[in-house]
Amino acid sequence: MTAFQPLRRVGFAALLLVVGLSACTRHVVRVSPDQAIDLSGRWNDVDSRMVADALIEQSFTAAGGENWVTRYTRGSGGERPTVIVGTVRNRSMEHVPVSTFVRDLERAYINSGAVRVVSSRGERDEIRDEREDQQEYASADSRARLRMETGADYMLQGEIQSIEDREGGRSVIYYQVDMTLTSLESNERVWVGQHRIKKFIDRPRFGL
Repeated sequence: MTAFQPLRRVGFAALLLVVGLSACTRHVVRVSPDQAIDLSGRWNDVDSRMVADALIEQSFTAAGGENWVTRYTRGSGGERPTVIVGTVRNRSMEHVPVSTFVRDLERAYINSGAVRVVSSRGERDEIRDEREDQQEYASADSRARLRMETGADYMLQGEIQSIEDREGGRSVIYYQVDMTLTSLESNERVWVGQHRIKKFIDRPRFGL
């Protein structure tokens, strides 16, 4: 053994340590919020936006004749209908941030310009508390008036379901989102819609 062999071993060990630390370094890259990135294949933000946009667009399409918006507008002297987004139940096998999906539905309806959207029950309670507080503490010319709320004409409700088929490192996840729009006055369902997503995930058997 030469005098340089122990030094070579120390140098090689140090090199391995540096390589190992480099491999463990976390890299963060900012990307566009609209960019579709699927890591696990599970429900994500892109699915939420795409499904909401597709369903709201679908809700304005009449199977035959005029749709519910046209009928309401014609019967109300040109007034737009008012919609409230009610309960959306997650009956899938995974965690789905339903509140984000509800916001995407509200956004799609508002951006359409065809309907008006009012706040949910929980949000209304907070707004009413603020309005009551204004009656006592805000000036008369700036306080919001009582009993001036806009009542909803229709309620949108729905549920999210999923089925997963897995074999080895491959799996297929199927999502089905069903929505209904109901008249609050008559309980008539004026629209029933459905949107489906099917994802194939091929996971490597061996990896880091």
